[in-house]
Amino acid sequence: MVLTMRERQAVTRTVATRYRSASKGAKKQILDELCATTGWHRDHARKALRQALGTRPVGRTRRKPAKPRPPKYGEEVIAALRKVWAVMNCAAGKRMAPFMAEIVERLRGCGELDITDETAALLCSMSAATIDRRLAADRKKLALKGRSGTKPGTLLKSQIPIRTWAQWDEQRPGFVEIDCVGHEGGDPSGDFCQTLTVTDIHTGWTETQAVKNKAQKWVFAALVDIREAFPFPIKGIDSDNGSEFINHHLVRWCEEHELTFTRSRAGNKNDGAHVEEKNWSVVRKAVGYHRYDTPAEQDLLNRLYGLLRLQNNFFSPSQKLIEKHRHGAKVTKRYDTAQTPYQRVLADPNVTKKAKTALTRLYTRLNPAQLRRDILDLQDEILATVRAKHQPARLPVDPAPTRALSDEATKRTTRAS
Repeated sequence: MVLTMRERQAVTRTVATRYRSASKGAKKQILDELCATTGWHRDHARKALRQALGTRPVGRTRRKPAKPRPPKYGEEVIAALRKVWAVMNCAAGKRMAPFMAEIVERLRGCGELDITDETAALLCSMSAATIDRRLAADRKKLALKGRSGTKPGTLLKSQIPIRTWAQWDEQRPGFVEIDCVGHEGGDPSGDFCQTLTVTDIHTGWTETQAVKNKAQKWVFAALVDIREAFPFPIKGIDSDNGSEFINHHLVRWCEEHELTFTRSRAGNKNDGAHVEEKNWSVVRKAVGYHRYDTPAEQDLLNRLYGLLRLQNNFFSPSQKLIEKHRHGAKVTKRYDTAQTPYQRVLADPNVTKKAKTALTRLYTRLNPAQLRRDILDLQDEILATVRAKHQPARLPVDPAPTRALSDEATKRTTRAS
């Protein structure tokens, strides 16, 4: 005979009181009887007996939801966080948190962030994870791919050594990676602008300059200008195997100035990982993948790069990989605390005091919010220039041929009638 659920519950309530006051041996016997009667497992039978002994409220009641904790960071703090995030070009939380106190103080000093001391303290106390959580919705609204335009160089590359980690002292500033970014806009025909990117491995200091095309003379001239703009002497250059770098002109110049010149392995793009990252975070994120092929556009790009140089080197913290361990398929990486290239230059004992003083003097004159606004204005101007090139051409309308055709048609109609 199979008992219904109600009957099982009634039997359980009947034996529950006896079960509570019974000895250990008697409890075992009661459980055996209950399992035999109901067909339950012993664990379920014990649970049913415990529930039958407990008091139940009359009627159906719902548990009151817990009172939510008041938010620590109010809307004023989040609004200030969004502004700082925008000024820092949408940096990640791990890059923003260590730099938050300095950028907040700088923005308040420039009159760009009108907040109370309490709000500023809350803003500076945010952890990297909290920053990322609070900005998740804003970050989701923002995500471009490109193609490589590198062509192999000449047989001269056999004379240029492949870079190995033992040959470079990357713990000193001055050893840089260089690369070119093409702005062909999906059409590789004809001439179009190229951006030369130069990144120092130790400090992350980055300089960029737009050139007319990939010809050796333009790339070389830009490299000479960038060398003068660096706050410390360049001691070594590492490039890919493109013909714009692998040429006698650049080799001879490096020999004259006693610069170490090395190249990456053919087909190993990640050999230049430092400059490749800047190709995206500095160049592509700023100018996109449009085609730039006019002198006016080249001039606009260089004006923009002049501002990006200040933003990226003075107000854009980055992290450096300290160590990496592999445990089977799992790779564990550890990074240092995020710092701007400017902070790394100031902390390096190999940089001269004169160079540090000049950088500090420049830093105190900068307004990061105004700098960001100027960058956005130039980006809008560049985009407007690109769009103007693609406006459909309007042919002039000449009314005389139209009237002549109309008269001819009228004559034909008259003759036919």
